[in-house]
Amino acid sequence: MSESTAKVEAHDPAFPAKFLEFMRTGWAEDSLAVQPSPGTPRYAERRAALSAQFPGETLIIPTGREKTRANDTEYPFRAGSDFAYLTGDLDPDSVLVFHPVGDGHDAVLYTKPRNSRETDDFFRSRDGELWVGRRATLTEKSAELGVETTVLTDLERVLGDCAPRRTRVLRGFDPEVDAAVRPWTERDEKDQKARDGRTRDQELATAISELKLVKDPWEIEQLQDAIDATVRGFEDVARILPADRGVRERLIEGVFGLRARYEGNDVGYSSIVGAGRHATTLHWVRNDGVTVPGELLLMDMGVENRNLYTADVTRTVPVSGSFSALQRDVYDIVYRSQQAGIDFIKPGVKFEDIHLTCMRVLAEGLADLGVLPVSVDEAMDKESTIYRRWTLHSFGHMLGIDVHDCSNARKENYRDGVVAENYVLTVEPGLYFQAEDELVPAELRGIGVRIEDDVLVTATGTRVMSEGLPRSSAQVEEWMAAQRAAGPRLPGA
Repeated sequence: MSESTAKVEAHDPAFPAKFLEFMRTGWAEDSLAVQPSPGTPRYAERRAALSAQFPGETLIIPTGREKTRANDTEYPFRAGSDFAYLTGDLDPDSVLVFHPVGDGHDAVLYTKPRNSRETDDFFRSRDGELWVGRRATLTEKSAELGVETTVLTDLERVLGDCAPRRTRVLRGFDPEVDAAVRPWTERDEKDQKARDGRTRDQELATAISELKLVKDPWEIEQLQDAIDATVRGFEDVARILPADRGVRERLIEGVFGLRARYEGNDVGYSSIVGAGRHATTLHWVRNDGVTVPGELLLMDMGVENRNLYTADVTRTVPVSGSFSALQRDVYDIVYRSQQAGIDFIKPGVKFEDIHLTCMRVLAEGLADLGVLPVSVDEAMDKESTIYRRWTLHSFGHMLGIDVHDCSNARKENYRDGVVAENYVLTVEPGLYFQAEDELVPAELRGIGVRIEDDVLVTATGTRVMSEGLPRSSAQVEEWMAAQRAAGPRLPGA
């Protein structure tokens, strides 16, 4: 009989031997009828594309480990984005290794197998199946994901055999992997940085990020799935938002979160629910305020679908159902800015020019409101940009398996580059007048407006993937009325 490898915790009972022996018997063998994942061909294509960039080198991509939330409880595990992009595997602890073979690589997934019923791991271990549910066998996982699998315990030997000069590691996800494979010598790393500013390991992260810039058809389907669920989540919120009394921001966060958990994996990022002056705090995630009839409510929320692709949508709505004249003026400036950016986008245009297109409309609007202390041209001058006091952020960002996708791409291929067909990006201009800002009229203080949509770059222009939610001020008012008339609903009802 095999010995148990279960970790014994201080609070575990001292089970008698007869009970342990009894628990190891009487279990039927079961198997899953596994079908290849719809994304399996795409994962293989991505691995092949990455392999082609690093012939003769070992590549190591971990997913990461569960993280402690408090004492012996963990945060819900979310697979590493680059690892999931290359494998589709969503379980913790696994590591993908590209073993060089000839001109290419053999990709092998090192992962935990099912708990053996011959030991007490399956009912005593903290990740045992009677605690956390059935784990796929190696054969089942391989059939589902289309990648060779082997036991995680083999990884220590593999890592020990890696030559640093011919190995690249996606670092920061698994401390044991990071420690097992030392970077190329410090001196060589410094020489590498002197040449191009990136280490060998950073070049691996960059290569994966740049593969993610262009979305394939399956990825676009996944994003649309997440966005459509997000639209329904915003509808859920509008249906429970009273026009005549306040409700807590966390009620709104919770209602949207229900939709995200029901239709997807979770929210794609911490929901921002900013009532009144909270809307002027760009990343307001405390969500401990209360809505006020007559004020605005800014909601920046997105569903992450079951394959980890996320939406990112923002709407600013009048709690009462109708904008005041001043609120409408501010909202319409932001809407015009967003529409100008969407209209400008097409393959070959620069990210910077999209930004400037949106920002000029905002600056012109600030001038119309009497806020700019200088001319629009002076405010837009790159040595000034004082208009940014009231907007702060850029026009948007790439979107995909991360809410801020492709973050390790080189600047010349992203922020300093141009957009291409099948990029998916957000367009999200905003104006924020802080409550304590003495440089704006008192009636503007505390007003914050952002409108954000998810946009696919097509061969000739764009398609707004989040068009299921209205954007103009008049459409928003009509939408609010229609949702409230429809009444509350539960997902799936």
